[in-house]
Amino acid sequence: MNKKHKLFAVLIVILSFFSICQLCKADVVDTVYIKKSTSRITGKIIRQNNGNNDSVFVNINLIYAISGGYIKYKALVDKFGRFSIDADVETNISLVSMNISIDPEKYLLVKLKAGSVTNVEITYNLNNKIANIDIKPAMNKYDITHSLDVVGKMIDHRSGRMPEPLHEKSTDYFLNYTKNILSERLGILNKDKFLSKNLKELLSKDFRLFLYNAHVFNYERQMLLNYRYLDTDQTKKPTIKKVDKSYFHFLKDFNLNDPKYLNCFTFPEVQKEILQNQILGLPAIEENDISSWLANVKAILSNLIGFKDGQYYDILAANAYGRQLNEELRPLSDKQKENITKYWKNGEIAKILFRKNDQVVGLDKFKSPAVINEISSIPDDKVMETIISKYTGKVIFIDLWATWCSPCLDDMQQFRTTKNTFHDKAVVFVYLTNNSSPRMLWEEKIKGIGNEHYYLTSNQWEYIMKHFDFQYIPSYILYNKEGVLVNKFQAFPGNEKVRDMINSAL
Repeated sequence: MNKKHKLFAVLIVILSFFSICQLCKADVVDTVYIKKSTSRITGKIIRQNNGNNDSVFVNINLIYAISGGYIKYKALVDKFGRFSIDADVETNISLVSMNISIDPEKYLLVKLKAGSVTNVEITYNLNNKIANIDIKPAMNKYDITHSLDVVGKMIDHRSGRMPEPLHEKSTDYFLNYTKNILSERLGILNKDKFLSKNLKELLSKDFRLFLYNAHVFNYERQMLLNYRYLDTDQTKKPTIKKVDKSYFHFLKDFNLNDPKYLNCFTFPEVQKEILQNQILGLPAIEENDISSWLANVKAILSNLIGFKDGQYYDILAANAYGRQLNEELRPLSDKQKENITKYWKNGEIAKILFRKNDQVVGLDKFKSPAVINEISSIPDDKVMETIISKYTGKVIFIDLWATWCSPCLDDMQQFRTTKNTFHDKAVVFVYLTNNSSPRMLWEEKIKGIGNEHYYLTSNQWEYIMKHFDFQYIPSYILYNKEGVLVNKFQAFPGNEKVRDMINSAL
């Protein structure tokens, strides 16, 4: 996945699943707090061109700051244009992104209130573009429909300064450089005259998280990208400074105890990065007593993030369990349940984690163990032939991905339920990555993916990408039972289309 496509993919994800807590004066929420509940969104689609509603879908996407990650809900519009979706929520107020298949690139931001109903009526013009939106409870329409353009400008902004060899500078120089970039881009947001003050505040927090998560947390990777961008001799390997825990002192600028982060899209991603970062070296929670685990975590983090007490640490502990539940699809053990109950008693975090655990127990019934296949000694032009020959008589669905590729991971999560329907069929799911994914992190993530995995060399990977004319990931290859290529495509087209492709190959 090249830099341009990766940035575009991150933009799509961040704009597709942005969560916003305060949109206009009528919608001000004094305090966002943790709440296990459900919400309902209902509505009606009105089309002036009398288009057929038989195949129109409404999609909503929620961010889960406590259990980690996000989830997608999908509803079919009936012949009268009506739809209804019930969704689990983790905060008293949640904002979801919603898009309709009539104009799938247009995303709307809709407020959900725990235990309540939100109604959305959308009218399309003759060109299938939105002509009007009526939402109850009422919201600032400009905030809902135009925040995408502003965030897009912030991400696309270029200062005009000449690229610098940052890998040759000090880490402090790099962090100050990042601050300047952030300030320039936030200037675009602050100059907008129509977005509400509360929305600007939240977008500012979320964009800071996004920029640092994408470009600062992994110092070594960012310096390698900087070197490759500036130096034409790709055979050389630059000398990159080793950073220690003190590098992460920039976290003090975030004030991570602020409850507004509960409604920032990038917050779960940053939490995941903090939990898995090898330099920070936070211990896995596993079956440790939560109070003891937090004591060890605070010893590492408190000086870096600027505080040693607060709700943030409870959320981090919940996210630690969430990583197990989301990425490994491994249910909580009896000891873990006991620890959760002891620490949070019957509190909202405990309720949320146990709800998530119940969902994982259902998925775990069909999960296959992850199998690592060694193929590094195979010539580049024989890799696919070797893989195909191993699964004779089966349909082979191949997924090219990376641990750092958010769209890749999102699509895997989206496909889990559909993939499970093939557990007793002659289908094998194969996953390919390369050394851009750190080996230890890759071995951890594939536990929750299951099935067949290959860690390719750089040359093997480049050969396959070029051979199949792939420019970015995620990319997919489908072979029938006879080992004949029947399809190849980039970007996940949706569960239904992939399911139909596999069924046709069967």
